Amino acid sequence: MTSQSWIRRLCAPLVALILIVGPLVSPVRAIEDARKVGVVSFGLFGDQGVFRAEATGAAQVVAGRFETGAIDVQYNSKEGGSATIEALTRSLQVTANRLDAEKDVLFLILTSHGSPDGLAIKAGRLTQTLTPSRLAGILAKTGVRHKVVVISACYSGVFIQRLANPDVLVITAADANHPSFGCQDKAKWTYFGDAFFNVALRRAVSLKDAFLDARLLVRKRELREQFEPSNPLMAGGENVQPLLVARINGSRQPSRH
Repeated sequence: MTSQSWIRRLCAPLVALILIVGPLVSPVRAIEDARKVGVVSFGLFGDQGVFRAEATGAAQVVAGRFETGAIDVQYNSKEGGSATIEALTRSLQVTANRLDAEKDVLFLILTSHGSPDGLAIKAGRLTQTLTPSRLAGILAKTGVRHKVVVISACYSGVFIQRLANPDVLVITAADANHPSFGCQDKAKWTYFGDAFFNVALRRAVSLKDAFLDARLLVRKRELREQFEPSNPLMAGGENVQPLLVARINGSRQPSRH
């Protein structure tokens, strides 16, 4: 038998094996390359239960829409609670340590009362203010490149200038000069939280689409109730949004109740 005959005999099974195994490798590699989303969600103002409910509900929606890694939800109550600036710093760092710093995404949700100075924190007798500069410093220390920050609070637009950049997408319930609405004690969502998380993000194909849909829903509700527009904002994130669209498109659609 010639050497060419032996080569043909050996190559035929090898080609067949490649044809069988090849298609099986791609899904495995796709799973390995999938970007995880680490979620930190804090309800900061303990005197009203809506912030606890919104922090919990928002984290559940994000978990249903993305390939999530670590999820940490903390909140305060009238008696006390764990959602402080110090706890937020620890939570973000612990979550970041479980992510690939270049490939994965850190998703932060904060819900509270707000002012031009920042976010109010109330845990029993403890009161704090989380300022834009303080939050910017905390996020920078995590070491994770790509981040999403959603802030549901009055005057939350004050965070845009300090946080938003191509690697950090910031979405706020209001601009820097207006309040947002819906923080009644017994409510499950604020107006913005309901529009963005509970409605728009459940059905959107991108974060930008979710924001545009939510902004319209909030505006219609404010007009109906004769409130001055809160003007939700979205800024930055040019490098973040493309990383998350594929996960939204490919994820399981959660049921709505």
